Amino acid sequence: MNKISIIDGIMRDFVERTGLEGEGKKSQRYLWTDAFAVCNFLELFQQTGEEYYLKKALDLVDEVHHILGRHREDDRRSGWISGLDEQEGAVHPCIGGLRIGKRLNERKETEAYDEYLEWEQDGQYFHYLTKWMHALSRVTQVTGNQRYNRWAIELAKAAHLKFSYTLQGHAEKRLYWKMSIDLSRPLVSSMGQHDALDAFITYHELATTAANDRERSEEVCLSTEIVEALSMCHNMHWLTDDPLGIGGLLSDACRATQLIANGSLEEEEMLLKMLHAAKEGLEAFLHVETLSSPREFRLAFRELGLSIGLAAIQKIRRKIQENPDRFVDTERFYLLLDELNPYLHLHEAVNNFWLAPENQKNTLWRDHSDINSVMLATSFAPDAYLNVFREKRVTDD
Repeated sequence: MNKISIIDGIMRDFVERTGLEGEGKKSQRYLWTDAFAVCNFLELFQQTGEEYYLKKALDLVDEVHHILGRHREDDRRSGWISGLDEQEGAVHPCIGGLRIGKRLNERKETEAYDEYLEWEQDGQYFHYLTKWMHALSRVTQVTGNQRYNRWAIELAKAAHLKFSYTLQGHAEKRLYWKMSIDLSRPLVSSMGQHDALDAFITYHELATTAANDRERSEEVCLSTEIVEALSMCHNMHWLTDDPLGIGGLLSDACRATQLIANGSLEEEEMLLKMLHAAKEGLEAFLHVETLSSPREFRLAFRELGLSIGLAAIQKIRRKIQENPDRFVDTERFYLLLDELNPYLHLHEAVNNFWLAPENQKNTLWRDHSDINSVMLATSFAPDAYLNVFREKRVTDD
């Protein structure tokens, strides 16, 4: 099985299907999917050295900013959602956040909340924004161009300012789950289970990448946001039996491991807590036997999120082995990673199941074909997504 050919085929179909290439085609952008897609193009570029893939990654970044960084065509408002003029908006495309890219416009203030309809309505999700921050940081790591990471930091500061709030009588802040397109009001007030964790690790990633930015200024410092995100993490419980959530935990653990190994982060106990929650979550998930259900009742992208996270386990072990002086108690990590080993086979099982054409011939796959296919490609070669730093390859000079 040639993984590069599989990913190339998936991503070329994605380019065609979503209008990223070709005259006269309307570009269909969705922030979560596009964040994974950027990483996939970077992976193909690093694996092959072909400039086409790097160009597609940069083209996609540009399209996301010029579509999801602006108001919808069916909105009475126009221009950049930040409120900046055309010229300044192009210089700072993320400073007002980025739309999700949902099918319907956001719920109006006068409209009643409908739990089911809300899933189809636009706005901004915090956990989508952190995915895009990570994608932009990865572009900087691969290209050496700090402009992308600066955009990510501007996005981080804007999102943290607008999504975070303090409950009356409580000291630590919380994060809204969904905000309006212009970040002026919450649309869903509940807090995502892993949003603060995503914020803490992603902010650290951006700050570490920015350390090599000779043109950085105090305006792009994330120290306050990092402290507040860490405070939000203290009382959070990360255990979940949702496969996408478990995969996200493992992916975050992989990024945290790299940051600790690099000397950029000192949160060993937090990392152990993440791995322990992932292990317990896997036990609970397999007890439900979702992977034995008919394909018509399975959401591929949620399972593929788990598969991507499972690919991180061996990378975590390798980073600890390569940097034992950065970890106080390596034995605790090895014991916990050994307990995760029995689940590694699920990575290949999930990938092969959803790669099979017959398993893509159902309504659930077709309804989510973009996110399903892009995350399938990520799962086959996840390095560009899981990495924080650019790893030297044999093809590098």
